[in-house]
Amino acid sequence: MRPYLALAIFALAFFFIATEKANKVKVVLLAAAAMVVLGLAPGSEVFFSEHEGIDWNVIFLLLGMMIIVGIIKQTGVFDYLGIWAAKRSRGEPYRLMVMLMVITAIASPFLDNVTTIMLVAPVTVVICDRLRIPAQPYLIAEVLASNIGGAATLIGDPPNIIIGSRAGLTFNDFLVHMAPIVVVVFVAFVLLSRFLFRKSFRYNPDEVAAVMALQERRAIKDGPLLVRCLVVLALVVVGFALHSVLHLEPSIVALVGAGTMILVSKVDVPEVLREVEWATLVFFMGLFVMVAGLVHTGVIETIGHWAVEQVGDNYLVAATALLFGSGVLGAFFDNIPYVATMTPVVEGVVAEAPDPATGQSLWWAFALGADFGGNGTAVAASANVVALGIATRTGHHITFWQFTRYGIVVTALSIAMAWVYVWLRYFA
Repeated sequence: MRPYLALAIFALAFFFIATEKANKVKVVLLAAAAMVVLGLAPGSEVFFSEHEGIDWNVIFLLLGMMIIVGIIKQTGVFDYLGIWAAKRSRGEPYRLMVMLMVITAIASPFLDNVTTIMLVAPVTVVICDRLRIPAQPYLIAEVLASNIGGAATLIGDPPNIIIGSRAGLTFNDFLVHMAPIVVVVFVAFVLLSRFLFRKSFRYNPDEVAAVMALQERRAIKDGPLLVRCLVVLALVVVGFALHSVLHLEPSIVALVGAGTMILVSKVDVPEVLREVEWATLVFFMGLFVMVAGLVHTGVIETIGHWAVEQVGDNYLVAATALLFGSGVLGAFFDNIPYVATMTPVVEGVVAEAPDPATGQSLWWAFALGADFGGNGTAVAASANVVALGIATRTGHHITFWQFTRYGIVVTALSIAMAWVYVWLRYFA
């Protein structure tokens, strides 16, 4: 009875989030409260449990990066980059979109996709406002690119960190096994975007001419502050890349970076805190508690074990089930708690594999499904939620279905291409 009740609460909340019939923050808070009050989530343990509660590493990573971005914004560098990108693309919509997608996809494997979106999205909004074109298509394209690009490395997408830790996979392992298909999928996505977003492309000659006449260097408001901020940001990026060597969680690196940037910039702290997307952070907390209800009552584990029983000892079928199953389930549940929950199940299947190579292929199928499934809906990955929060805050609201109708197409293409890759590389 309890699993069905948890599933019903989750489904009802998801319905209201998807249809936007109610404020999504209110929805997740009410659903989270229902899970706890009815004993479906582990009570106060939701604040402390690694697998059945709020993932504070995600929350504090977001908080730290929001503070960093808020301070950098005061230097005027986002206006500078916006004018620079608009001039380099000459205002041509598709060329501009490709430029932004390439920047995002290159940065995501090394910064992680959430951090990349926090840095690129404000620039995108500035560009679109300057050119008087809708920002929504460009923001959506960037998020999709970030989730694809972030799959290439251990630190590019949070689920990869969980999988790498549990499976004993290194940064180089991810680069060798994941990067090739990520490059192929990204190229396909760039070509697809020409048709996917074709109705959104708009060219305004007068606005383009006005932007081409601007001097981007004049947008920098405080040069010395920008230099100090960029030094701190560079150190934060290094910290992200070396977090496994330093034995520091990315969230700690982000918080230390935020504190350091506040000190070196001497900015007004209350003003910086106003730049934090508090609604987004609260939404994540509620979402984690909702998923904790499904974990605590055994819903996700039951689904996982059922899938494992169906595939038996046919490991191509197992890899296919993990790839497509993770793509589908990962589209409806945030892929971080989903991966944290399913990793022990996958580990059990891998332990039964006849050889290490076959076992490792299952991990790659699992990672590809979870990472690419993050594009499926507006709440499937942290980067998606963050981008929608930035869009709403800047007056470019993106609805759940506006994002999802593009995300489903890209996810289907990505998963199909990933299956061919897994079959050819590990089983053919």
